[in-house]
Amino acid sequence: MSKYIFVMGGVMSGIGKGVATASIGKILESKGFEVTAIKIDPYINVDAGTMNPIEHGEVFVTDDGMECDQDMGNYERFLNKRILKDNYITTGLVYRTVIEKERNLEYGGRCVEVVPHIPEEVIRRIQRVTRISKADFVMVEIGGTVGEYQNLLFLEAARMMHLRRSKDVLFVLVSYLPIPKMIGEMKTKPTQYAVRTLNSAGIQPDLILARSNIPLDEPRKRKISTFCNVAREDVISAPDIESIYEIPINFERDNLGQKILSKFDLRTRAKTRRKQDLQTLKGWKKLVNVIKTAQKEVVIGIIGKYFGTGKFTLSDSYISVIEAVKHAAWYHRRKPKILWLNSEEYEKNPSKIRELKKLDGVIVPGGYGTRGIEGKLKAIKFARENKIPYLGLCYGMQLAVIEFARNVCGMKKAHTTEIMPGTPYPVIDFMPEQKSNIKEKRYGGTMRLGAYPCRLIPHTKSHKAYGKVNISERHRHRYEFNNDYRRVLEDRGLVIAGINPERDLVEIVELKKHPFFVGVQFHPEFLSRPLRPHPLFREFIRAAIR
Repeated sequence: MSKYIFVMGGVMSGIGKGVATASIGKILESKGFEVTAIKIDPYINVDAGTMNPIEHGEVFVTDDGMECDQDMGNYERFLNKRILKDNYITTGLVYRTVIEKERNLEYGGRCVEVVPHIPEEVIRRIQRVTRISKADFVMVEIGGTVGEYQNLLFLEAARMMHLRRSKDVLFVLVSYLPIPKMIGEMKTKPTQYAVRTLNSAGIQPDLILARSNIPLDEPRKRKISTFCNVAREDVISAPDIESIYEIPINFERDNLGQKILSKFDLRTRAKTRRKQDLQTLKGWKKLVNVIKTAQKEVVIGIIGKYFGTGKFTLSDSYISVIEAVKHAAWYHRRKPKILWLNSEEYEKNPSKIRELKKLDGVIVPGGYGTRGIEGKLKAIKFARENKIPYLGLCYGMQLAVIEFARNVCGMKKAHTTEIMPGTPYPVIDFMPEQKSNIKEKRYGGTMRLGAYPCRLIPHTKSHKAYGKVNISERHRHRYEFNNDYRRVLEDRGLVIAGINPERDLVEIVELKKHPFFVGVQFHPEFLSRPLRPHPLFREFIRAAIR
Protein backbone atom coordinates (compact mmCIF):
# COMPACT_ATOMS: atom_id res chain seq x y z
CA MET A 1 0.00 0.00 0.00
CA SER A 2 1.19 3.53 -0.76
CA LYS A 3 2.57 5.71 2.01
CA TYR A 4 1.69 9.38 2.47
CA ILE A 5 3.94 12.13 3.79
CA PHE A 6 2.22 15.45 4.49
CA VAL A 7 4.60 18.44 4.56
CA MET A 8 3.33 21.55 6.35
CA GLY A 9 4.86 24.92 7.21
CA GLY A 10 5.22 26.71 10.52
CA VAL A 11 5.90 30.34 11.55
CA MET A 12 6.14 31.85 8.04
CA SER A 13 5.75 31.04 4.37
CA GLY A 14 8.55 30.99 1.81
CA ILE A 15 10.94 28.96 3.96
CA GLY A 16 11.34 26.09 1.51
CA LYS A 17 8.50 23.58 1.98
CA GLY A 18 8.53 22.89 -1.75
CA VAL A 19 12.23 22.05 -2.00
CA ALA A 20 12.02 20.15 1.31
CA THR A 21 9.18 18.05 -0.15
CA ALA A 22 11.11 17.50 -3.38
CA SER A 23 14.30 16.67 -1.46
CA ILE A 24 12.59 14.04 0.70
CA GLY A 25 11.17 12.57 -2.50
CA LYS A 26 14.62 12.48 -4.06
CA ILE A 27 16.04 10.68 -1.01
CA LEU A 28 13.26 8.08 -1.10
CA GLU A 29 13.89 7.55 -4.81
CA SER A 30 17.52 6.81 -3.97
CA LYS A 31 16.24 4.07 -1.65
CA GLY A 32 14.54 2.34 -4.57
CA PHE A 33 10.97 3.66 -4.28
CA GLU A 34 8.62 5.29 -6.78
CA VAL A 35 7.67 8.79 -5.62
CA THR A 36 5.20 11.44 -6.72
CA ALA A 37 4.32 14.82 -5.19
CA ILE A 38 1.12 16.83 -4.77
CA LYS A 39 0.83 20.56 -4.07
CA ILE A 40 -2.21 21.90 -2.25
CA ASP A 41 -2.72 25.67 -2.60
CA PRO A 42 -5.21 27.30 -0.20
CA TYR A 43 -6.42 29.84 -2.78
CA ILE A 44 -9.98 30.21 -4.05
CA ASN A 45 -8.40 30.53 -7.52
CA VAL A 46 -9.15 27.39 -9.53
CA ASP A 47 -5.58 27.43 -10.84
CA ALA A 48 -2.54 29.69 -10.67
CA GLY A 49 -2.97 31.12 -14.17
CA THR A 50 -4.72 34.31 -13.08
CA MET A 51 -2.31 35.12 -10.24
CA ASN A 52 0.16 38.01 -10.49
CA PRO A 53 3.72 36.57 -10.64
CA ILE A 54 4.97 39.32 -8.29
CA GLU A 55 2.51 38.18 -5.62
CA HIS A 56 2.59 34.43 -6.15
CA GLY A 57 5.73 33.69 -8.13
CA GLU A 58 6.06 31.88 -11.43
CA VAL A 59 3.15 30.08 -13.07
CA PHE A 60 4.40 26.59 -13.93
CA VAL A 61 2.67 24.63 -16.72
CA THR A 62 2.35 20.85 -16.85
CA ASP A 63 2.39 18.67 -19.96
CA ASP A 64 -1.39 18.36 -19.82
CA GLY A 65 -1.92 22.12 -19.54
CA MET A 66 -2.47 22.90 -15.86
CA GLU A 67 -1.28 26.34 -14.74
CA CYS A 68 0.05 25.70 -11.28
CA ASP A 69 2.33 26.75 -8.45
CA GLN A 70 6.11 27.01 -8.97
CA ASP A 71 6.69 24.18 -6.47
CA MET A 72 5.45 21.77 -9.14
CA GLY A 73 8.55 22.80 -11.06
CA ASN A 74 10.72 21.89 -8.07
CA TYR A 75 9.08 18.47 -7.93
CA GLU A 76 9.79 17.86 -11.61
CA ARG A 77 13.38 19.07 -11.39
CA PHE A 78 14.24 17.01 -8.29
CA LEU A 79 12.33 13.85 -9.20
CA ASN A 80 13.22 14.07 -12.91
CA LYS A 81 9.70 13.21 -14.02
CA ARG A 82 6.75 14.97 -15.58
CA ILE A 83 3.98 15.62 -13.06
CA LEU A 84 0.45 16.12 -14.34
CA LYS A 85 -2.54 18.32 -13.47
CA ASP A 86 -4.11 15.92 -10.96
CA ASN A 87 -1.13 16.61 -8.67
CA TYR A 88 -2.20 20.23 -8.19
CA ILE A 89 -5.11 21.01 -5.87
CA THR A 90 -6.59 24.40 -4.94
CA THR A 91 -9.44 25.41 -2.65
CA GLY A 92 -11.28 26.80 -5.69
CA LEU A 93 -10.90 23.54 -7.60
CA VAL A 94 -12.15 21.48 -4.65
CA TYR A 95 -15.16 23.70 -3.91
CA ARG A 96 -16.12 23.87 -7.59
CA THR A 97 -16.06 20.07 -7.84
CA VAL A 98 -18.18 19.61 -4.69
CA ILE A 99 -20.76 22.15 -5.92
CA GLU A 100 -20.91 20.50 -9.36
CA LYS A 101 -21.46 17.12 -7.70
CA GLU A 102 -24.25 18.57 -5.58
CA ARG A 103 -25.91 20.03 -8.69
CA ASN A 104 -25.68 16.61 -10.36
CA LEU A 105 -27.31 14.86 -7.35
CA GLU A 106 -24.15 12.85 -6.73
CA TYR A 107 -24.63 13.19 -2.98
CA GLY A 108 -27.98 11.42 -3.18
CA GLY A 109 -30.01 14.30 -1.77
CA ARG A 110 -27.99 14.55 1.46
CA CYS A 111 -27.08 17.91 2.97
CA VAL A 112 -23.66 18.91 1.58
CA GLU A 113 -21.46 20.40 4.29
CA VAL A 114 -18.00 21.94 4.45
CA VAL A 115 -17.01 19.10 6.79
CA PRO A 116 -16.83 16.28 5.86
CA HIS A 117 -17.45 16.80 2.15
CA ILE A 118 -14.65 19.26 1.35
CA PRO A 119 -11.95 17.17 3.12
CA GLU A 120 -13.41 14.03 1.51
CA GLU A 121 -12.98 15.60 -1.93
CA VAL A 122 -9.35 16.44 -1.06
CA ILE A 123 -8.78 12.81 -0.01
CA ARG A 124 -10.43 11.55 -3.19
CA ARG A 125 -8.04 13.66 -5.28
CA ILE A 126 -5.00 12.44 -3.34
CA GLN A 127 -6.07 8.83 -3.81
CA ARG A 128 -6.68 9.42 -7.53
CA VAL A 129 -3.06 10.57 -7.91
CA THR A 130 -1.98 7.44 -6.03
CA ARG A 131 -3.85 5.19 -8.48
CA ILE A 132 -2.60 7.00 -11.57
CA SER A 133 1.05 7.27 -10.48
CA LYS A 134 1.25 3.85 -8.78
CA ALA A 135 3.76 5.52 -6.45
CA ASP A 136 5.09 3.91 -3.29
CA PHE A 137 5.32 7.33 -1.63
CA VAL A 138 2.95 10.26 -2.22
CA MET A 139 4.39 13.54 -0.93
CA VAL A 140 1.63 16.08 -0.14
CA GLU A 141 2.71 19.69 0.45
CA ILE A 142 0.12 21.94 2.06
CA GLY A 143 0.82 25.55 1.08
CA GLY A 144 1.07 28.44 3.52
CA THR A 145 1.40 27.83 7.27
CA VAL A 146 -0.50 25.79 9.83
CA GLY A 147 -1.95 28.87 11.53
CA GLU A 148 -3.80 30.14 8.48
CA TYR A 149 -7.58 29.83 8.49
CA GLN A 150 -7.76 28.73 4.84
CA ASN A 151 -5.58 25.67 5.58
CA LEU A 152 -7.91 24.14 8.18
CA LEU A 153 -9.83 22.00 5.71
CA PHE A 154 -6.66 20.56 4.20
CA LEU A 155 -5.31 19.78 7.67
CA GLU A 156 -8.65 18.13 8.38
CA ALA A 157 -8.21 15.94 5.29
CA ALA A 158 -4.72 14.96 6.49
CA ARG A 159 -6.07 14.17 9.96
CA MET A 160 -8.86 12.01 8.51
CA MET A 161 -6.40 10.07 6.35
CA HIS A 162 -4.22 9.46 9.41
CA LEU A 163 -7.26 8.30 11.40
CA ARG A 164 -8.08 5.71 8.75
CA ARG A 165 -4.53 4.62 7.92
CA SER A 166 -2.26 5.71 10.77
CA LYS A 167 0.53 3.31 9.76
CA ASP A 168 0.63 4.76 6.24
CA VAL A 169 0.65 8.50 7.02
CA LEU A 170 3.53 10.65 8.27
CA PHE A 171 3.55 14.36 9.16
CA VAL A 172 6.54 16.66 8.57
CA LEU A 173 6.61 20.24 9.82
CA VAL A 174 9.03 22.68 8.15
CA SER A 175 9.38 25.49 10.69
CA TYR A 176 11.50 28.61 10.92
CA LEU A 177 13.74 29.44 13.87
CA PRO A 178 14.59 33.17 13.82
CA ILE A 179 17.75 34.72 15.23
CA PRO A 180 16.73 38.29 16.17
CA LYS A 181 19.69 40.63 15.63
CA MET A 182 19.19 42.46 18.92
CA ILE A 183 19.21 39.16 20.84
CA GLY A 184 21.73 37.10 18.90
CA GLU A 185 20.15 33.80 19.90
CA MET A 186 18.13 31.26 17.92
CA LYS A 187 14.56 31.22 19.26
CA THR A 188 12.40 28.09 19.36
CA LYS A 189 9.20 29.66 20.73
CA PRO A 190 7.59 30.40 17.30
CA THR A 191 8.07 26.73 16.36
CA GLN A 192 6.54 25.65 19.69
CA TYR A 193 3.46 27.74 18.89
CA ALA A 194 3.32 26.30 15.36
CA VAL A 195 3.31 22.76 16.76
CA ARG A 196 0.59 23.65 19.29
CA THR A 197 -1.51 25.10 16.46
CA LEU A 198 -1.00 21.88 14.51
CA ASN A 199 -1.96 19.87 17.60
CA SER A 200 -5.21 21.87 17.82
CA ALA A 201 -6.05 20.54 14.35
CA GLY A 202 -5.56 16.99 15.63
CA ILE A 203 -2.12 16.47 14.11
CA GLN A 204 1.19 15.71 15.83
CA PRO A 205 4.30 16.12 13.62
CA ASP A 206 6.52 13.05 13.34
CA LEU A 207 9.50 15.06 12.05
CA ILE A 208 10.46 18.72 12.34
CA LEU A 209 12.74 20.28 9.74
CA ALA A 210 14.27 23.25 11.53
CA ARG A 211 14.95 26.04 9.02
CA SER A 212 17.30 28.82 10.06
CA ASN A 213 20.32 30.87 8.96
CA ILE A 214 22.70 28.44 10.64
CA PRO A 215 22.67 24.77 11.73
CA LEU A 216 20.62 23.82 14.76
CA ASP A 217 22.65 23.20 17.94
CA GLU A 218 22.03 20.58 20.63
CA PRO A 219 20.36 22.88 23.21
CA ARG A 220 17.80 23.98 20.61
CA LYS A 221 17.22 20.39 19.49
CA ARG A 222 16.54 19.33 23.07
CA LYS A 223 14.18 22.24 23.63
CA ILE A 224 12.17 21.53 20.48
CA SER A 225 12.05 17.84 21.42
CA THR A 226 10.81 18.59 24.95
CA PHE A 227 8.17 21.19 24.12
CA CYS A 228 7.01 19.82 20.76
CA ASN A 229 6.70 16.15 21.76
CA VAL A 230 9.17 14.95 19.10
CA ALA A 231 12.18 12.69 19.64
CA ARG A 232 15.46 14.64 19.57
CA GLU A 233 16.74 12.61 16.61
CA ASP A 234 13.59 13.54 14.66
CA VAL A 235 14.45 17.24 14.77
CA ILE A 236 16.42 17.76 11.55
CA SER A 237 18.68 20.76 11.03
CA ALA A 238 17.97 22.60 7.76
CA PRO A 239 20.28 25.65 7.61
CA ASP A 240 20.56 28.08 4.70
CA ILE A 241 22.88 26.70 2.03
CA GLU A 242 24.33 27.99 -1.23
CA SER A 243 22.25 25.78 -3.52
CA ILE A 244 18.89 24.09 -3.11
CA TYR A 245 20.39 21.02 -4.80
CA GLU A 246 22.50 20.38 -1.71
CA ILE A 247 19.39 19.94 0.46
CA PRO A 248 18.90 16.16 -0.13
CA ILE A 249 22.56 15.57 0.74
CA ASN A 250 22.26 17.81 3.78
CA PHE A 251 19.19 15.89 4.98
CA GLU A 252 20.96 12.59 4.52
CA ARG A 253 23.71 13.74 6.88
CA ASP A 254 21.00 13.38 9.54
CA ASN A 255 19.99 10.03 8.00
CA LEU A 256 16.53 11.40 7.19
CA GLY A 257 15.71 8.75 4.58
CA GLN A 258 16.32 5.85 6.93
CA LYS A 259 14.33 7.54 9.70
CA ILE A 260 11.33 7.82 7.40
CA LEU A 261 11.62 4.19 6.28
CA SER A 262 11.91 3.04 9.90
CA LYS A 263 8.72 4.88 10.85
CA PHE A 264 6.93 3.02 8.05
CA ASP A 265 8.68 -0.25 8.95
CA LEU A 266 10.27 -0.39 5.47
CA ARG A 267 13.73 -1.22 4.19
CA THR A 268 15.75 0.08 1.30
CA ARG A 269 14.93 -1.96 -1.78
CA ALA A 270 18.15 -3.94 -2.17
CA LYS A 271 17.56 -5.06 -5.77
CA THR A 272 17.47 -1.53 -7.10
CA ARG A 273 19.65 0.22 -4.51
CA ARG A 274 22.85 0.35 -6.58
CA LYS A 275 20.98 1.41 -9.71
CA GLN A 276 19.06 4.10 -7.89
CA ASP A 277 22.14 5.47 -6.13
CA LEU A 278 23.91 5.79 -9.46
CA GLN A 279 20.91 7.58 -10.93
CA THR A 280 20.20 9.92 -8.05
CA LEU A 281 22.33 10.84 -5.06
CA LYS A 282 25.74 9.93 -6.51
CA GLY A 283 25.08 12.09 -9.54
CA TRP A 284 23.58 14.68 -7.21
CA LYS A 285 26.79 14.81 -5.17
CA LYS A 286 28.86 15.34 -8.32
CA LEU A 287 26.57 18.22 -9.29
CA VAL A 288 26.93 19.82 -5.84
CA ASN A 289 30.71 19.53 -6.17
CA VAL A 290 30.59 21.40 -9.49
CA ILE A 291 28.36 24.08 -7.94
CA LYS A 292 30.84 24.60 -5.11
CA THR A 293 34.04 24.49 -7.15
CA ALA A 294 33.15 26.34 -10.38
CA GLN A 295 35.27 29.51 -10.55
CA LYS A 296 34.86 31.08 -14.00
CA GLU A 297 31.67 33.11 -14.33
CA VAL A 298 29.19 33.39 -17.17
CA VAL A 299 27.16 36.60 -16.85
CA ILE A 300 23.56 36.49 -18.08
CA GLY A 301 21.13 39.41 -18.06
CA ILE A 302 17.40 38.68 -17.69
CA ILE A 303 15.39 41.61 -19.02
CA GLY A 304 11.85 41.81 -17.69
CA LYS A 305 9.40 43.57 -15.41
CA TYR A 306 8.03 40.92 -13.06
CA PHE A 307 10.68 41.17 -10.37
CA GLY A 308 10.03 44.49 -8.69
CA THR A 309 8.01 44.58 -5.49
CA GLY A 310 8.64 47.76 -3.52
CA LYS A 311 12.33 47.88 -2.60
CA PHE A 312 12.78 44.15 -3.14
CA THR A 313 13.58 41.91 -6.10
CA LEU A 314 11.32 38.87 -6.46
CA SER A 315 13.28 36.44 -8.60
CA ASP A 316 10.59 33.76 -8.07
CA SER A 317 8.69 35.30 -10.98
CA TYR A 318 11.17 33.58 -13.31
CA ILE A 319 12.35 30.70 -11.11
CA SER A 320 12.35 28.06 -13.89
CA VAL A 321 14.36 30.37 -16.17
CA ILE A 322 16.89 30.97 -13.39
CA GLU A 323 17.24 27.25 -12.70
CA ALA A 324 17.58 26.44 -16.41
CA VAL A 325 20.44 28.98 -16.70
CA LYS A 326 22.10 27.44 -13.66
CA HIS A 327 21.76 23.88 -14.98
CA ALA A 328 23.35 24.87 -18.30
CA ALA A 329 26.14 26.87 -16.66
CA TRP A 330 27.03 24.00 -14.32
CA TYR A 331 27.02 21.63 -17.31
CA HIS A 332 29.84 23.76 -18.73
CA ARG A 333 31.45 23.98 -15.26
CA ARG A 334 30.79 27.70 -15.05
CA LYS A 335 29.49 29.78 -12.17
CA PRO A 336 26.26 31.52 -13.27
CA LYS A 337 25.93 35.20 -12.48
CA ILE A 338 22.44 36.49 -13.21
CA LEU A 339 21.69 40.21 -13.44
CA TRP A 340 18.14 41.55 -13.21
CA LEU A 341 17.62 44.31 -15.76
CA ASN A 342 14.43 46.37 -15.75
CA SER A 343 13.37 47.13 -19.32
CA GLU A 344 11.64 50.34 -18.24
CA GLU A 345 15.06 51.83 -17.46
CA TYR A 346 15.98 51.63 -21.16
CA GLU A 347 12.90 53.69 -22.02
CA LYS A 348 13.76 56.40 -19.49
CA ASN A 349 17.49 56.44 -20.23
CA PRO A 350 18.35 55.00 -23.69
CA SER A 351 22.11 55.32 -23.15
CA LYS A 352 21.85 52.78 -20.30
CA ILE A 353 21.38 50.09 -22.95
CA ARG A 354 25.17 49.99 -23.40
CA GLU A 355 25.45 48.06 -20.14
CA LEU A 356 24.45 44.99 -22.15
CA LYS A 357 27.96 44.93 -23.64
CA LYS A 358 29.22 43.75 -20.26
CA LEU A 359 27.05 40.64 -20.47
CA ASP A 360 27.85 37.25 -21.95
CA GLY A 361 24.23 36.67 -22.92
CA VAL A 362 20.72 38.14 -22.78
CA ILE A 363 17.36 36.49 -22.06
CA VAL A 364 13.94 38.09 -22.53
CA PRO A 365 11.46 35.75 -20.79
CA GLY A 366 7.69 35.47 -21.02
CA GLY A 367 5.26 38.16 -19.94
CA TYR A 368 2.17 40.16 -20.83
CA GLY A 369 1.04 43.74 -21.20
CA THR A 370 2.50 47.03 -22.41
CA ARG A 371 4.79 48.06 -19.55
CA GLY A 372 8.47 48.02 -20.48
CA ILE A 373 7.88 46.70 -24.03
CA GLU A 374 9.77 49.42 -25.91
CA GLY A 375 12.70 48.94 -23.52
CA LYS A 376 12.78 45.24 -24.31
CA LEU A 377 12.71 45.98 -28.03
CA LYS A 378 15.70 48.32 -27.61
CA ALA A 379 17.57 45.59 -25.74
CA ILE A 380 16.80 42.98 -28.42
CA LYS A 381 17.99 45.35 -31.17
CA PHE A 382 21.22 45.98 -29.24
CA ALA A 383 21.82 42.24 -28.76
CA ARG A 384 21.16 41.55 -32.45
CA GLU A 385 23.43 44.32 -33.74
CA ASN A 386 26.23 43.71 -31.24
CA LYS A 387 26.28 39.90 -31.63
CA ILE A 388 25.38 39.27 -27.98
CA PRO A 389 23.90 35.75 -27.55
CA TYR A 390 20.14 36.09 -27.21
CA LEU A 391 17.42 33.69 -26.08
CA GLY A 392 13.80 34.83 -26.30
CA LEU A 393 11.15 32.83 -24.47
CA CYS A 394 7.47 33.10 -25.53
CA TYR A 395 6.95 36.90 -25.41
CA GLY A 396 10.70 37.21 -25.91
CA MET A 397 10.32 35.40 -29.24
CA GLN A 398 7.38 37.56 -30.29
CA LEU A 399 9.27 40.76 -29.46
CA ALA A 400 12.29 39.52 -31.43
CA VAL A 401 10.03 39.14 -34.47
CA ILE A 402 8.60 42.65 -33.95
CA GLU A 403 12.10 44.15 -33.60
CA PHE A 404 13.26 42.39 -36.79
CA ALA A 405 10.19 43.54 -38.71
CA ARG A 406 10.67 47.15 -37.60
CA ASN A 407 14.41 47.57 -37.94
CA VAL A 408 15.38 45.10 -40.67
CA CYS A 409 12.26 44.93 -42.82
CA GLY A 410 11.25 48.60 -42.54
CA MET A 411 7.85 47.97 -40.95
CA LYS A 412 8.22 50.84 -38.51
CA LYS A 413 4.88 50.34 -36.78
CA ALA A 414 5.02 46.54 -36.64
CA HIS A 415 3.60 45.25 -33.38
CA THR A 416 1.51 42.59 -31.68
CA THR A 417 -2.25 43.08 -31.67
CA GLU A 418 -2.15 42.37 -27.96
CA ILE A 419 -0.59 45.82 -27.49
CA MET A 420 -1.65 47.68 -30.63
CA PRO A 421 -4.85 46.22 -32.13
CA GLY A 422 -4.72 48.73 -35.01
CA THR A 423 -1.10 48.17 -36.06
CA PRO A 424 -0.63 48.23 -39.87
CA TYR A 425 1.83 45.31 -39.53
CA PRO A 426 0.38 42.73 -37.09
CA VAL A 427 3.37 40.38 -37.26
CA ILE A 428 2.12 38.86 -33.99
CA ASP A 429 -1.63 38.27 -33.82
CA PHE A 430 -4.09 36.41 -31.60
CA MET A 431 -4.79 32.77 -32.37
CA PRO A 432 -8.18 32.50 -34.15
CA GLU A 433 -9.79 30.43 -31.39
CA GLN A 434 -8.75 33.07 -28.83
CA LYS A 435 -10.89 35.80 -30.40
CA SER A 436 -14.08 34.78 -28.59
CA ASN A 437 -12.20 34.18 -25.32
CA ILE A 438 -10.79 37.71 -25.39
CA LYS A 439 -14.13 39.26 -26.44
CA GLU A 440 -16.09 37.48 -23.70
CA LYS A 441 -13.28 37.87 -21.12
CA ARG A 442 -12.80 34.14 -20.62
CA TYR A 443 -9.22 34.30 -19.41
CA GLY A 444 -8.72 31.54 -16.84
CA GLY A 445 -7.35 28.31 -18.34
CA THR A 446 -8.17 29.29 -21.96
CA MET A 447 -4.71 29.93 -23.43
CA ARG A 448 -2.81 27.47 -25.59
CA LEU A 449 -1.51 25.41 -22.69
CA GLY A 450 0.62 22.31 -22.24
CA ALA A 451 2.80 20.18 -24.51
CA TYR A 452 2.58 20.42 -28.30
CA PRO A 453 4.76 18.84 -31.00
CA CYS A 454 7.31 20.84 -32.98
CA ARG A 455 9.20 19.78 -36.11
CA LEU A 456 12.69 21.25 -36.39
CA ILE A 457 14.22 22.37 -39.67
CA PRO A 458 17.48 20.49 -40.36
CA HIS A 459 20.81 22.36 -40.10
CA THR A 460 19.41 25.12 -37.89
CA LYS A 461 20.95 25.94 -34.51
CA SER A 462 17.90 24.51 -32.78
CA HIS A 463 18.10 21.25 -34.71
CA LYS A 464 21.78 20.89 -33.84
CA ALA A 465 21.00 21.60 -30.16
CA TYR A 466 18.27 18.98 -29.85
CA GLY A 467 19.95 16.45 -32.12
CA LYS A 468 16.59 15.33 -33.55
CA VAL A 469 13.75 16.58 -35.75
CA ASN A 470 10.63 15.97 -33.67
CA ILE A 471 10.31 17.47 -30.19
CA SER A 472 7.56 18.37 -27.71
CA GLU A 473 7.53 21.56 -25.61
CA ARG A 474 5.13 23.30 -23.23
CA HIS A 475 3.20 26.43 -24.17
CA ARG A 476 1.30 29.24 -22.48
CA HIS A 477 0.13 31.97 -24.87
CA ARG A 478 -2.81 33.49 -26.77
CA TYR A 479 -0.89 35.23 -29.55
CA GLU A 480 1.29 33.76 -32.29
CA PHE A 481 3.53 34.52 -35.25
CA ASN A 482 1.34 35.80 -38.11
CA ASN A 483 2.01 33.57 -41.13
CA ASP A 484 0.89 36.38 -43.47
CA TYR A 485 4.31 37.97 -42.83
CA ARG A 486 6.34 34.78 -42.91
CA ARG A 487 7.70 35.09 -46.45
CA VAL A 488 8.77 38.74 -46.25
CA LEU A 489 10.53 38.16 -42.92
CA GLU A 490 12.28 35.06 -44.26
CA ASP A 491 13.37 36.95 -47.39
CA ARG A 492 15.15 39.48 -45.17
CA GLY A 493 17.02 36.82 -43.20
CA LEU A 494 14.76 35.56 -40.41
CA VAL A 495 15.09 31.77 -40.14
CA ILE A 496 11.99 29.75 -39.30
CA ALA A 497 13.61 26.89 -37.39
CA GLY A 498 10.63 25.08 -35.86
CA ILE A 499 7.03 24.47 -36.93
CA ASN A 500 4.02 22.93 -35.22
CA PRO A 501 3.12 20.25 -37.81
CA GLU A 502 -0.57 20.12 -36.87
CA ARG A 503 -1.34 23.78 -37.58
CA ASP A 504 1.75 25.12 -39.34
CA LEU A 505 2.43 27.52 -36.45
CA VAL A 506 5.89 29.08 -36.17
CA GLU A 507 7.51 27.82 -32.96
CA ILE A 508 11.16 28.89 -33.34
CA VAL A 509 12.93 31.77 -35.11
CA GLU A 510 16.69 32.26 -35.52
CA LEU A 511 19.26 34.48 -37.19
CA LYS A 512 22.09 33.00 -39.27
CA LYS A 513 24.89 35.52 -38.98
CA HIS A 514 24.87 35.68 -35.22
CA PRO A 515 26.65 33.57 -32.57
CA PHE A 516 23.28 32.65 -31.04
CA PHE A 517 19.98 34.43 -31.64
CA VAL A 518 17.03 32.13 -30.97
CA GLY A 519 13.41 32.89 -30.05
CA VAL A 520 10.94 30.16 -29.07
CA GLN A 521 7.17 30.40 -28.69
CA PHE A 522 7.23 27.75 -25.96
CA HIS A 523 8.80 27.57 -22.48
CA PRO A 524 11.87 25.30 -22.61
CA GLU A 525 12.78 26.24 -19.04
CA PHE A 526 10.00 23.94 -17.76
CA LEU A 527 11.84 20.86 -19.04
CA SER A 528 15.34 21.67 -17.80
CA ARG A 529 16.77 19.36 -15.14
CA PRO A 530 19.81 19.71 -12.83
CA LEU A 531 21.56 16.68 -14.32
CA ARG A 532 20.09 17.18 -17.80
CA PRO A 533 20.01 20.85 -18.85
CA HIS A 534 17.66 21.84 -21.65
CA PRO A 535 19.42 21.71 -25.07
CA LEU A 536 18.60 25.33 -25.96
CA PHE A 537 19.86 26.70 -22.64
CA ARG A 538 22.93 24.46 -22.90
CA GLU A 539 23.84 25.84 -26.33
CA PHE A 540 22.93 29.41 -25.36
CA ILE A 541 25.39 29.23 -22.45
CA ARG A 542 27.99 27.60 -24.73
CA ALA A 543 27.70 30.59 -27.09
CA ALA A 544 27.82 33.00 -24.13
CA ILE A 545 31.06 31.40 -22.90
CA ARG A 546 32.61 31.73 -26.35
